[in-house]
Amino acid sequence: MSQGPLMPKATAVWLVENTSLAFEQIADFCKLHPLEVKGIADGEVAAGIKGLDPITTGQLTRDEIEKAQKAPNYKLKVAVSKVKLPEVKRTTKGPRYTPLSRRQDRPNAILWLLRNHPELKDAQVIRLVGTTKSTIQQIRERTHWNSGSLQPMDPVTLGLCTQIDLDFEVQRAAKDRPAVLPTDAGATLLPTEVSTAGNFEEADAHHRNERDEKLNADSVFAKLKGMRSTEDDDEE
Repeated sequence: MSQGPLMPKATAVWLVENTSLAFEQIADFCKLHPLEVKGIADGEVAAGIKGLDPITTGQLTRDEIEKAQKAPNYKLKVAVSKVKLPEVKRTTKGPRYTPLSRRQDRPNAILWLLRNHPELKDAQVIRLVGTTKSTIQQIRERTHWNSGSLQPMDPVTLGLCTQIDLDFEVQRAAKDRPAVLPTDAGATLLPTEVSTAGNFEEADAHHRNERDEKLNADSVFAKLKGMRSTEDDDEE
């Protein structure tokens, strides 16, 4: 299926008024229904549309129209443009565009990001709110011209970025941070007299034996019995 002309109804109006082409030919070229072209000719369709000359717009040539007028079964073809426009390449690099009405809120959003997500890099803040590295540095060092009036405000609430973008940058920053190794708090320090003893291993073993002896239930009860017998002798 070939590409139709720009503004097909306006083009059809001009072809109906200025050529003797068949309704089927005009309908095929403009991608319209033949009954719709007939309605244009009767004034029932597109009554307020001004005709568009396809020759001046470079969509048809006079030779093509004359050739189609002589052969009712001939299908019009869109003229190939001799000027080739370069393809516009889309790029995602550069800071995010911020509307003019929201640009005054960027310093507040930067302050909010620096306080609530200090792990974010400057490049990530730039992508989120569309600012510059110097502005971030000024707000961080409180040398910004409006530092006294800045209030931290969520950039998502301000409409400077989406929650999905913010979560993505926070997760990326969390992955870049080094992992924190868990500390082992199981061991305890030994007493000074033990650690400073000449033979550390023997002193450590002696200390453990004393501790085990104190925790031994039999030795505790034996001492209690001895204390009771001593008290009975004193009473006699």
